[in-house]
Amino acid sequence: MPEPHPAEPYTVAALYQFRALPDPAALREELRALGEQLGLCGTLIVAPEGINGTVAGSAAAVAELRAFLLAAGFEQMEYKESQASEQPFKRFKVRLKKEIVTLGVPVAPRERVGTYLDPHEWNALLADPDVLVVDTRNRYEVKAGTFQGAVDPEIDSFREFPAWVDEHLSGAEGKKIAMFCTGGIRCEKSTSLLLQKGFRDVFHLRGGILKYLEDVPESESRWDGECFVFDGRVTVGHGLREGGAVMCHSCGWPLTTEERQHPHFEEGVSCEHCFHRTTDAQKAAFRDRQRAYETGQR
Repeated sequence: MPEPHPAEPYTVAALYQFRALPDPAALREELRALGEQLGLCGTLIVAPEGINGTVAGSAAAVAELRAFLLAAGFEQMEYKESQASEQPFKRFKVRLKKEIVTLGVPVAPRERVGTYLDPHEWNALLADPDVLVVDTRNRYEVKAGTFQGAVDPEIDSFREFPAWVDEHLSGAEGKKIAMFCTGGIRCEKSTSLLLQKGFRDVFHLRGGILKYLEDVPESESRWDGECFVFDGRVTVGHGLREGGAVMCHSCGWPLTTEERQHPHFEEGVSCEHCFHRTTDAQKAAFRDRQRAYETGQR
């Protein structure tokens, strides 16, 4: 299928659904063939518990993928579209994994999850001083932006979240807990985890931050900053407009304009967050990689 016309933006679709799959390997092969045929880029994850991923391509190609998934039984997909001026992914991959988002402990998000709140209901909950609001994302995501008053667990991967709950929320089982993430999928598992541990009043933002930024006018927003996304756009803002951050390709941190003026920032090599964590040999390798990228040798 042809690429979008230069004047047309790319359509970016983020999707997931927890659904028992009897043969995830077979679905992976079907999706791999379809994605290549349609000229899509991005990553889809298939597991026995369902599907998750973000892809980008022409509007027609993304629509055809969605139609395929609906016909394959994913009628309850959490699905969001946004736009990108350039292709935000380099290639198309379909990965077969044990979980579509890795928590590392068994939970049952298809059977038991927290109370869903739509974006405008979420604002009302945030105004309740008795509610503990928890950001379930990784620390580099939180750095780009978060909700006012939210707790940052300062984790480097979602696998660390259960241990954080045991250490920091023990004894708070009777408290109202509200959790959020980028698109909603991590909160499906995190709310299921808390309910499994005896928490009673557990809430999560339906559709995640992306749905909130799409639906809630900036004048009514409780969101500060931009939302980190796992593609070439790096961040998006209200209305899902492309943000202003640039990713450090050494450590993955989203960098503001001011941070890119720091003496330790070198495009594709280092930033102030990782400069002292890599060796001279590693930085030299990163420079070679960056030169190859800039000259089109990759």
